[in-house]
Amino acid sequence: MASASSLLSGESFQCSICLDMFTHTVTIQCGHNFCSTCISTYWDSGDTCQCPMCKQKFSTRPELRVNTVMSELADEFKKLVQVKASTPGRQLLEVDVPCDICSEIKEKAVKSCLTCLTSFCESHLEPHRRVARLKGHKLLEPVKNLDDRMCKTHNKMTELYCLKEQAFICLLCFIADHKGHNVVPLEEQYEKVAATKDKAQANIQKLLQTRIEKIAKVENILYVSQVDSEKEEKAAVQVFTEFIQFIQASQDELVEVIEQRHSAIKQKGEEFLKELRREVTELKSRSSQLEHLSQSEDHYHFLQSFPTLSIPPHKSCPDTDLGPDLSFQATRGHLTRLKQRVEEIMEEIPDIRMKRMREHAVDLTLDPDTAFYSLVISENGKQVTEEDNIEEDEITDNPKRFDICCEVLAKEGFTTGKFSFEVQVKGKISWIIGVARESVERKKNTSASVENGYWTFSLYEGEYKTSADSKPEILKEELQKLGVFVDYNKGEVSFYNVDSKSRIGCITGCCFTEKLYPYFCPQWNYNERNSAPLIITPVPQTR
Repeated sequence: MASASSLLSGESFQCSICLDMFTHTVTIQCGHNFCSTCISTYWDSGDTCQCPMCKQKFSTRPELRVNTVMSELADEFKKLVQVKASTPGRQLLEVDVPCDICSEIKEKAVKSCLTCLTSFCESHLEPHRRVARLKGHKLLEPVKNLDDRMCKTHNKMTELYCLKEQAFICLLCFIADHKGHNVVPLEEQYEKVAATKDKAQANIQKLLQTRIEKIAKVENILYVSQVDSEKEEKAAVQVFTEFIQFIQASQDELVEVIEQRHSAIKQKGEEFLKELRREVTELKSRSSQLEHLSQSEDHYHFLQSFPTLSIPPHKSCPDTDLGPDLSFQATRGHLTRLKQRVEEIMEEIPDIRMKRMREHAVDLTLDPDTAFYSLVISENGKQVTEEDNIEEDEITDNPKRFDICCEVLAKEGFTTGKFSFEVQVKGKISWIIGVARESVERKKNTSASVENGYWTFSLYEGEYKTSADSKPEILKEELQKLGVFVDYNKGEVSFYNVDSKSRIGCITGCCFTEKLYPYFCPQWNYNERNSAPLIITPVPQTR
């Protein structure tokens, strides 16, 4: 225990509640230590039990356990401090300034002399109190690093303050380098600045209070959010549980009705078959008897029996409805539409809609063969910028290349299904992003419209809009990252603000008949005002 002081400082034994040395040290479940009385009082004043340091909450009030080791170390440290305080020539604590005159055991300095640039303990300060020429020296509370107050150029005390350059200077500095500057003695500047202390302190306290209130407000928001989330989660699970149970019961009921109908049809069908087979047997018998009668030479018997055999008893054919029940088909249609409606309802939640969109994310690479001559594509094929210092003759011609505007396509094309990708547009003032059909005009000046095979979202002169609508889209916040989602079979292209997960544009009713390629137009550089790149960003993996 004697080496405790060399291992730990006083802060190691300080309670974070009372900011004093531990008294009856106890440890709670998260491992933090407090005074027994402090933590008990802290918990008594609140509705919940939580650690004041890490904020871990406990469902029940933890049992306080005495930390024997910490208690013993704290006691030893207290004794060590008391001994040092009462022992002459004691070793200095870190916060003390040592006497510069003491040779062996350094005493604590009680004053520092700005004239001598030396700190003195009580005994070595005695000449400054007794000798007349030393009494005029400027003494102040002990100061560390007195050498820092010396002018490095002239090795003189910095007794002046230059207001223009806000620098500490000596008299020689003033004469040599600061003539004409507003220079005042340090004492004068000190009094001027010190006079503003109360105002500065008031401002700090005001700011401190606003921050404390803000912390309380944010903590309350987080608490309310947690409570609301738990409540919403519980309610949602309850609704889905009831819905699932209802769907399961409806399924069982429908299956039972289908099986019952099949059983009834089967019974009727078997009775129908039995009657038909009996009639077939009877008709075959009459046919055989009639054939045998026709060979008889007894004219009387023939004429007497023929009417009976040739005309069978009049019976109507059993009419049993064995066809499918169209009501079941209608039910299937209703259930399919119900499923679609549930999907639509779920996608009204931005996070779920974004998650489902990202499930169809594709890895894209820009195609240099299609890039306008002034476009620069990064080595990984994920970024594109427009450079206005590139000459057109530096680029080889290619039938796939855009020759009129700074456009480029991805290497990957799509002819079916769904796909999505995300592009960072941060820092740009103009751009066009979306998809284009393979046959778009690349050598003539045409607009990026739906009619010309472009389904895009753009920013130009501060306005956002799709290629299908001239009416600008009103966004509440500046777009940093654009998400593009294409449903080829449905004929729909949607655009999303990735950060807010909100849909900001949609082009519907499209009739795609050829391969679609992701399309990028970073627009002109505009003298570096639009020099930021378009960046195809990786899409986070969904779970």
